[in-house]
Amino acid sequence: MQPKVKIFTCITAMAVFAALTFPVRVASQKAPGARQLSNYRVFTLPNTLGGTASGANAINDLGWAMGFAATPANTTEAAAWIEGRMLKLGILPGGTNSSVPWESVKNNQGLIVGISDTSIAQPHGEVFSCVAAGFIPPSGHTCLGFLWQPGGFMSALPTLGGDNGFATGINNKGQVIGWAETSYEDPTCNPPQVLQFLPYVYDVHTAKITALQVYPGDSDGTVNAFNDNGQLAGISGICSNAVGGASAIHAVFWPDQNSAPIDMGNLGGEAWNTPNSMNSKGEVVGFGNPSGDQNAPFNPIAFYWSQSTGMVNLGTLDSFPNSIAYAINSHGLIVGQALNLSTGASHAFIYKDGFMTDLNALMIGHPSLTLLYANDVDDYGVIVGGATNSKTGVTSAFVAIPY
Repeated sequence: MQPKVKIFTCITAMAVFAALTFPVRVASQKAPGARQLSNYRVFTLPNTLGGTASGANAINDLGWAMGFAATPANTTEAAAWIEGRMLKLGILPGGTNSSVPWESVKNNQGLIVGISDTSIAQPHGEVFSCVAAGFIPPSGHTCLGFLWQPGGFMSALPTLGGDNGFATGINNKGQVIGWAETSYEDPTCNPPQVLQFLPYVYDVHTAKITALQVYPGDSDGTVNAFNDNGQLAGISGICSNAVGGASAIHAVFWPDQNSAPIDMGNLGGEAWNTPNSMNSKGEVVGFGNPSGDQNAPFNPIAFYWSQSTGMVNLGTLDSFPNSIAYAINSHGLIVGQALNLSTGASHAFIYKDGFMTDLNALMIGHPSLTLLYANDVDDYGVIVGGATNSKTGVTSAFVAIPY
């Protein structure tokens, strides 16, 4: 689960001018000619670390793109791009890698969260979610969520008593979400995972971390998405490998952090049911397997969910049998990634009015650029993600502005 001009000064004006309402009409079957889709001006963002890979995984309504940049040694550092310039966010003391890995970083006061490894060797030999899912390169050390504040101050976030933690988002109330290990050695874990992990909310103002309830009968979970209204979404299941699969038996929705979770349903499969993003209306997008038991391999299809519609299959693009929805903005515009797992091909998509469209088909110019994934979209319709250049072989963070 990547213009060397001051583009973000232009983004706000252009995006406000171009901002439209994008209602999700999951049952719509309009003729393609009835759709009105924007074209997009695409800008790749610089990597000042000198590596050949970077990616933008989140964007807030300040126009800050956030993600990671790689070094020539293939380590990574969390990064933000502000007015087209890359700002290194740092790494926790003694660590070698960090990243802003999630699209739920939606704080408009400049607070950013992510993950970083540390100087501490894994006491139980775990790889945990931050490494096992490929969010940062393996180092053999524990990883923790971090909080970055303007001025360059990065601090580690607490766990729930265990060795590792992960931060997936922060809202405008200063509430951080993620998952963290407890000290309990969970018998549902598969080696090398040992410790139970639970979803949490951490309050920046009180420095208090609170575990959320998992679904009845489950032992582990995460919270991946939320909004300023206090609604949350995530996964609940068993420890398993601490990554997808049986760890995501249930996609769940919490009306607030003190409530029991609601089962959001599935697309037919009994695993990999994963919410990724939630907007201000409580609409959720993510992915799930369309069939298979808890041991079924990864076979994702994008979904949309609301309390009124339940879970709805968003489909795929031609020649891409799989899809993942990563983000939905407050106007209902959905973005994500179309995949062909057998060939490794990947294209960014947008979803509007009941139709999925290849974002590459809407890009103005850039014949050598392929938009691989669209990881987030702000409320002005500005999209960020990762793109590859066929001439240089470089994978870069990009920003796409509706035009």
